[in-house]
Amino acid sequence: MIKIANLSIKCLSHPSFNEDVFHDFLNENSLSWVKKGVGTNAEYLAEAAGRLCYMSFGEDRQSPRDTGQYISNIINQGHESVLEHLNWTFLITGVSRAFTHQLVRHRAGFAYSQLSQQYHDESEAEFVVPVEVKNDPILYKAWCKHIGESLSFYKKSLITIENSAQYKNKKEKMRALRTASRSILPNATETKIIVTANARAIRHFLNMRGSIEGDYEMRKVSEKIYDIVTSDAPSIFQDFKKSDGGTESVKIIKI
Repeated sequence: MIKIANLSIKCLSHPSFNEDVFHDFLNENSLSWVKKGVGTNAEYLAEAAGRLCYMSFGEDRQSPRDTGQYISNIINQGHESVLEHLNWTFLITGVSRAFTHQLVRHRAGFAYSQLSQQYHDESEAEFVVPVEVKNDPILYKAWCKHIGESLSFYKKSLITIENSAQYKNKKEKMRALRTASRSILPNATETKIIVTANARAIRHFLNMRGSIEGDYEMRKVSEKIYDIVTSDAPSIFQDFKKSDGGTESVKIIKI
């Protein structure tokens, strides 16, 4: 029996804002920040960064907009550089290698640390079932058979290469046998990855990936990321919403 992986996304770090330090700066410059409306730490950080560009602090220099409206105006004006100060770090597990091949194409504003198949023995690997396969009993049975055979071949390859490979350095021998053997593993092999991304990059990711019709796994990850970031900074993502995507998942679409 092969092991089927379950998607999990945990947030390891959220945006933070040391408001006391920023108020010290304002006091040193005889400035005051008149906050309007209600905001989160992440939203206040974005507003502070935006206001610093123009030193627009105090009743005589601030517009009547509240925090949410201020951020909306920044986004509408295309001044999203201030959103790059907000960073989240996600621990993503239960995703396929096929998924991460797509994910790591997002470079600007993203950082990645992924499980290495060169150094990690995948003999007990789990696998991610495409929803289209999962929903077809006959196809799913054939898929499981193929995955099981691939995993068995992987294990056999590890033993065969280990017995025949001539490497003086044990570390390099292990690298070589796993590098060769991983070529057998399918794209459905489960992987683990830590991803750090800023708010501007996440907005771009959600816009590009959140509503792809033919990629259920990408939509599901987008949904979970959306849930996390909108909890921390709803105003930053106020122009996105969940919509029925069918096929057991929602879409994240830009309004």
